[in-house]
Amino acid sequence: MQKIKIFSGSANPALAKNISDYIGIPLGQIDLHPFPDGESFCKIEEDVRGEDVFLIQPTCRPVNDSLMQLLIMIESFKRASAARITTVIPYFGYARQDRKDEGRTPITAKLVANLITRAGADRIVAMDLHAAQIQGFFDIPVDHLSASPVLDHYITSLGYKPEECVVVSPDEGSIKRAAAHVKALGGNLAIIDKRRHGNVVEQANIIGGPIAGRVAFLFDDMISTGGSICGAAHLVKKMGATKIFIAATHGVLCGNAIEQLRNAPIEEIVLSDTIPLLPEHNLPNIKVISIAPVLGEAIKRIHENQSISKMFKELPYGTGQYF
Repeated sequence: MQKIKIFSGSANPALAKNISDYIGIPLGQIDLHPFPDGESFCKIEEDVRGEDVFLIQPTCRPVNDSLMQLLIMIESFKRASAARITTVIPYFGYARQDRKDEGRTPITAKLVANLITRAGADRIVAMDLHAAQIQGFFDIPVDHLSASPVLDHYITSLGYKPEECVVVSPDEGSIKRAAAHVKALGGNLAIIDKRRHGNVVEQANIIGGPIAGRVAFLFDDMISTGGSICGAAHLVKKMGATKIFIAATHGVLCGNAIEQLRNAPIEEIVLSDTIPLLPEHNLPNIKVISIAPVLGEAIKRIHENQSISKMFKELPYGTGQYF
């Protein structure tokens, strides 16, 4: 059987180390650094001919640098005669540019998918893509994983009874995700009616519930500027929630997100470690949960040609209902 080798880009080496520790093999040796003019350099410092290679690199901030480094890594391993190259992309940048929402604009998510494929990737592992249909942008197999079971496992550990809880969808587009969390956690479902007036977003009303006297849990795939999720938190608090927890897979946290989160009535902000947090993101109520076991188990199963969807029924925190 081909030997498995795991390599990390520079975007999130801590997550890559946790994944390699879970699998029980050291990270492969690779030299990544910029030239003085800003171009990226890559040299693989061990033999990978005929090996099953996994590259771990979220295309997070700085997005363009992380993406270009990933492409150069794939090209390097292709020319080094790796038998199979699987790119593990915990956070897929440009995912929100997945359609033409007005004239004369690109579908950049499709462009990025084409670049990764043409560079030589044989398979993709992604975590909570902004839109599930992005899987179809790739002409190679995609394993689309979710951090939801891990987040739910942590929420359950807080000890709240189902009758105390309400799961709140921050907008209409997140209803399916919120409904899945209700199945896992219990409680009721509420949906926030979000209205957009030009560049201004207004959380207008809440459908479902009840909210008053309940502990509210708001789930989203990512927190970017924080405007939507914080607006939802303020509305839920106004409607009488006793405590508010928000949970998201990707902590993008750009613009004035930290200021908005600091001023919002939020008990705890639960994020996965798909994107490393900057020092200025270190709010006292941010809790980071590692998804390294999920990615590590997926890598092991891909290498051994085993079922990915089945693993969520077999892992201690998995229910299988997300897949």
